[in-house]
Amino acid sequence: MVGRKMGIAANIINKITNWFRGSPTKGMSEEDFAEWLGIGYRNKSELREVTYYTCMKILSETMGKLPIKVYEWQGSKGKVRADPDDTSKLLNERPNPHMTPSIFFATVENNRNHYGNGYVWIQRRISRNGSENVGLWIMQSNCVTPIYDNKGIFAGEGKIYYQYTDPLDGEMYVFPEMDVLHFKTSMTLDGLTGIPVRDMLGDVVEGASQSQQYMSNLYKGGMTASMALQYSGEIDESRIKLLQKKYDKYLSGPKNAGKIVPVPAGMQLQPLNYKLTDAQFFELKKYTALQIAGAFGVKPNQINDYEKSSYANSEMQQLSFLVDTMLFPLKQYEEELTYKLYIGTDKSCKFNEKAILRTDSKTQMEILAQGVRNGMRKVNEARELLDLPRDPDGDVLLMNGNFIPVKMAGEQYKKGETSA
Repeated sequence: MVGRKMGIAANIINKITNWFRGSPTKGMSEEDFAEWLGIGYRNKSELREVTYYTCMKILSETMGKLPIKVYEWQGSKGKVRADPDDTSKLLNERPNPHMTPSIFFATVENNRNHYGNGYVWIQRRISRNGSENVGLWIMQSNCVTPIYDNKGIFAGEGKIYYQYTDPLDGEMYVFPEMDVLHFKTSMTLDGLTGIPVRDMLGDVVEGASQSQQYMSNLYKGGMTASMALQYSGEIDESRIKLLQKKYDKYLSGPKNAGKIVPVPAGMQLQPLNYKLTDAQFFELKKYTALQIAGAFGVKPNQINDYEKSSYANSEMQQLSFLVDTMLFPLKQYEEELTYKLYIGTDKSCKFNEKAILRTDSKTQMEILAQGVRNGMRKVNEARELLDLPRDPDGDVLLMNGNFIPVKMAGEQYKKGETSA
C-alpha cells in the first residue's frame, strides 16, 4: 500500500515538474522538488531513529515472550490452574489463523506504544452454550476511532463504541465496547485513550533523527570537511556552478578519500573544519538517547549504555525493568483480557513474568528443591517448570518431619516433670 502511494506521488511530481519547465524549479531533482513542495520522499517515521526503534523492540519482544496462564477460583482450593478451554487456546496457541501468540502480543504492544492505543477485535460465535470466542484480530490503531455515544445514535446511550475503517476497501465498521480489547499507555488524561510517547517527546525524537541523518551524510561524504574555493577576479554564475559540480565530484564520497585533487593556478581550496568534539555532538546524542529510553521506561544497559553498569548491576536493572516498566502494562493486559474474554466466570488471566527472570540451571534447581523441601511446591509443580512429565505420586506437599508448630515449642521438655 505504501509503495503504491509512493508511485502515485512520483507520477504527480513528474507531471508538475514538466509543467514547471522554464520556471525557477528547472534543474531540480525530483527529490529536491518534492522537498520544495513539502512532500518528501524519505520515510520520516520515528521508527527510523535507532533509540526509538530499540525501545519499541524491547517492549514488544518482552510482551511477546511472556506466556499466559488461566486460573480459576474454586472455593476452598483457592486459585488453581484452569483446564484448557477455547479461549486459553487462542491466547497460548493461535489467536487467529495468521499469527502466533508471540507475534500477536508483540504487534499489539507496538501499536500501543507507537499510537498510544492497541485494539483487538474479539470474534465471537453463538452456540448452545452461549457466546464463544473463536478469534482475536488486531485492528490497526490509526484506523480506529473510539466514540462515546452520549446521544444514543448507536442505540446505546452512555456507552463506548469503536469505529474501524478498513484500510484496504474503505469499509467502516462499528463495534460495541465488549467486542474490542483496548490497551492504553499510562499517559492518559481522560481514561479513554492513551497518549503515545512520540507525541510527548516530539522535539526530542526529531532531534535524535536529525543527528542520525547528519552522521549518515558524513559517511556518505567520505567524512571529508566542506571546502571553500578561493579565487581572484570575477566569474559569472554559470561558471561558479560548473566549479561547484566539478569539485563536489572530486571531494565528496568514500571513493575519493585520499585522492589528489588538481587545482588551477590562482585558486585555492580551504577546508572548513567543524569538529564534532567541539560541539559535544556525541555527548548530546547520548543524552538524547537516555531521555527517549527513560520516557519508555527502558534501562540504559538495554540500549547498550554500559558506562555505569556491571554484570550484577545489569541483572538488577533487568529486575527494575520488570517492576518499574512492565508491571503496569502486564496488569492492564490481564485485567482487560479477563474482563472481556471470560465474562461471567471465575477465571482470570495471568502473565508468567518469571519467564524474563530465568536464572542458570544450577540456581533454578536449588530454588525448586528448596521449595519442595519446605512444602511450598509440589513435586509435579517443580517438574512442570522443568518441562518434565508428571509423576503419579507427585501431587503431595513434603516437609521435614522435625518441624513443629510454634505453639508447641518446648512441649518435648515437659515430659517427666512432676507437679509441685
